[in-house]
Amino acid sequence: MNNTTVRAISGTVFVILMVLCLSFNKFLFAAMVITIMVFMLLEYYRISMGNSYAFSKVLAILSAVFLFVLLFVMQAYHLQLRFVALAMVPVFIVMINSIYLKDKSEYDKLSNIYTGLLYIAIPLALSNLIAFDKAGNFSGLLLIDFFVIIWCSDVGAFTFGKLLGKKFPKKLFESVSPHKTWVGFFGGLFSSVLAAFALYETGILRFPLIHCLILSVIMSVAGVYGDLFESQWKRFYGVKDSGNIIPGHGGMLDRFDSTLMAMPFGAIYLAIFDLL
Repeated sequence: MNNTTVRAISGTVFVILMVLCLSFNKFLFAAMVITIMVFMLLEYYRISMGNSYAFSKVLAILSAVFLFVLLFVMQAYHLQLRFVALAMVPVFIVMINSIYLKDKSEYDKLSNIYTGLLYIAIPLALSNLIAFDKAGNFSGLLLIDFFVIIWCSDVGAFTFGKLLGKKFPKKLFESVSPHKTWVGFFGGLFSSVLAAFALYETGILRFPLIHCLILSVIMSVAGVYGDLFESQWKRFYGVKDSGNIIPGHGGMLDRFDSTLMAMPFGAIYLAIFDLL
């Protein structure tokens, strides 16, 4: 099978698994997000830090999981907000542990520990705020809506770029990602708006139409920046894919690079208008 076919099949299977996890109960949702988070952090630390400071990386991943669990308990079981501050304890342990390192020849690499937490752990932990309503009831429907908008933007950009990229070859950001074109960008934007409109018309995305459309635009643009950020990061470290866990797609970071920026921006927009 060619790469496009492999990409389509593995992507479809992955989407089905995600929708199933988000559709049934909160514990499947938590297990799914924690698994994705751990793999993404492993990929990030492997590429940016190599084999250096293995124990510090383990502590960082544990602190990321701890943050997610605290927000999960806060949303699902009304844990008071002040207890979320406990998530800082493992981070401080990472900092304290760095003092006792015998080999400090690559000490600068430890900064990647905190970048990984900011870049990956915090956005995914905040998915709890989208998955639960104010009464603590779980519903993965809004998260599914978010992913549909993001995925349609990605697919639209890829499709329009393939079909029209030669006719309209102007590059979006050639120094970072030489294959992305402006026609692909607008194709992704159009596809995300169309997806939001379809979700609204079917009653799945339950906000006023204007908010649905603005949300899709914000998430599409933010997703492009998330994609470009990861591309720049990979280019700096000289890697093509962050991993190979998803055939045709690469690693978890390759699959969710758009999500890491699109999902928080979408949530911020909804929170501003008290829709979340």
